[in-house]
Amino acid sequence: MSSLHNLTVLGAGVLGGQIAWQSAFKGKRVTVYDISDEAIERCRAAHDQYAAIYLADVGATDAEIDATRARLSFTTELASAVSAADLVIEAVPEIPDIKTATYQQMAPLLPAHTIVATNSSTLLPSDFAAASGRPDRFASLHFGNGIWAMNFAELMVHAGTSRETVTALAEFSTEIGMVPIPLLKEQSGYVVNTWFVPLLNAAQTLVTNGIARPEDVDRTFMIGGPAVGPLGMMDMVGMKTAYDVLAHWGRENDDVQMTANAAYIKERFLDKGDLGVPTGKGYYDYPSPAYAEPGFLAIPDPSAVPGLVALIAAD
Repeated sequence: MSSLHNLTVLGAGVLGGQIAWQSAFKGKRVTVYDISDEAIERCRAAHDQYAAIYLADVGATDAEIDATRARLSFTTELASAVSAADLVIEAVPEIPDIKTATYQQMAPLLPAHTIVATNSSTLLPSDFAAASGRPDRFASLHFGNGIWAMNFAELMVHAGTSRETVTALAEFSTEIGMVPIPLLKEQSGYVVNTWFVPLLNAAQTLVTNGIARPEDVDRTFMIGGPAVGPLGMMDMVGMKTAYDVLAHWGRENDDVQMTANAAYIKERFLDKGDLGVPTGKGYYDYPSPAYAEPGFLAIPDPSAVPGLVALIAAD
């Protein structure tokens, strides 16, 4: 059993909120930190949604939900957030400068024993080990969106991470119901995002360049098994995260198409306040997205053919 009983989650966004809820559900005491009261309130509202999901889909009891809530606290004060932390999981925006500044601000506030892990989905632990102020107690621990079902934790270390830290993080992962996925070496994108980001980028390229409608891109992916297509997945990840990742790697790799895809997301969604599932609107409308309707993958009636032809062929 690990010694990581008191968890602080930095960042109350989609995945930060999920990590906090799942960890509290599994018995950890959790403090959620964010820089704004608005973000905290959005996280509280998301936790109400997770409570309903855990009751309906995970098999939680009312007593377990009440106990989960009792283990959670929220604050906008960084010093108090980390003062008793055994583990801090950073889940701030996927922007290197923001992550670095967060670590530098936090480092002098941490107890000596605290382990720090980044939940970065694409960046490397070696990018931030020095800024953490405790490279031997620093690593990456990346979770999947929809943590109650996508229950994996990708564990990536850098050259200075101690064996004790790796052991504690692996044990912590199992204690909160995750399957640890060990990375044998540093890899941008880890395991999941090494294939997931190219999938999202390819799907977004088809939409950005006017090749296909979002729902038809998703249909080609979903027919044959998956319950959600890549554009629906983008809604779940959140448009801000999708934009940050595509914009960063578009710049890093001088990828014109990826940069254009990021601009599309900004103009069509972020500038309108549409963040995907968190705000109820992205490529689909929530809580009842079109892809969840029984007829979404149905063979269309012949009467639908003229409408399809009109999309393709000009008069």
